[in-house]
Amino acid sequence: MPSLRSRALSAALVATGRRRRFATAEAVRAAVAQAARRPASHLPPRSLGRVAELSRTFVGAWPVYDASPRGQEPVARVLYVHGGAYIDELVRPHWSLIRTLVTRARARVVVPAYVLAPRGTADRNVPVAADLLSGLIESGGAGGTVLIGDSAGAGLALAAAQRLRERTGAQPSRIVLISPWLDLSMSHPGQAALEAADPVLARAGLAEAGRLYAGTLAADDPRVSPLHGSFEGLAPLTVFTGTRDVLATDSHELRRRVAAAGARLEWHEEPGMPHGYPLLPVPEGRAARDRIVELIGEAADQD
Repeated sequence: MPSLRSRALSAALVATGRRRRFATAEAVRAAVAQAARRPASHLPPRSLGRVAELSRTFVGAWPVYDASPRGQEPVARVLYVHGGAYIDELVRPHWSLIRTLVTRARARVVVPAYVLAPRGTADRNVPVAADLLSGLIESGGAGGTVLIGDSAGAGLALAAAQRLRERTGAQPSRIVLISPWLDLSMSHPGQAALEAADPVLARAGLAEAGRLYAGTLAADDPRVSPLHGSFEGLAPLTVFTGTRDVLATDSHELRRRVAAAGARLEWHEEPGMPHGYPLLPVPEGRAARDRIVELIGEAADQD
């Protein structure tokens, strides 16, 4: 049963109308137009600089942040790809998770502020993300490399891992997918029932955001929807999903396809949890973050 705090948070999300932003295609187009007029900041909070050594470089048009434990050698490397339906920048919950990875897992965390849709499309973004992953794997140093993505970022992360496997066969030590968005068509028949209970997301707006990100590619192109890609030869996967998430169908379909490919998957499904719950300040979120920290430690020990 969900914790009292998580139930209160879900009720608050419903009361504040959080889902309205994705209620219609028009709402998403309005949000994208507003962001074009007044871009949101993707800068890290100043508080992160008190516990992490921070730097920023550019990979093409992408600002890429690099955060390492202050005064300590990192034991592992993480590429973290943020969510936001491909139309939103990094926000405070993302940076809070990054802080946890730096301070508790003692990881060097590389964080791309990738170009958002409609300028940033799958055909442009996936190769750059694969380049970043390849570079981090090859950079060496202590520990292994863990690829982490949440929501849309999980889709981009998985597509990048598939692309890198096709190029060179290289893989990170582990791939962690948090509430992954893996099929941008939003066509799964099970989503209608889930949508009614989801306090955050709605199908119509997600379908429009997915269309903007797909650009000229078909929705079932693996660069757009990595659920349609191959799962052979990938690193072991860990998936976190909740039962009040319209995108939970993607996680379940991923689980089925990974099993069919004979790949390895660690599964976490929390009853009553909304989309992105491992980033939330609730007991279930803390437990998920604890497991992610453990996974990074395991990757460091295996390297």
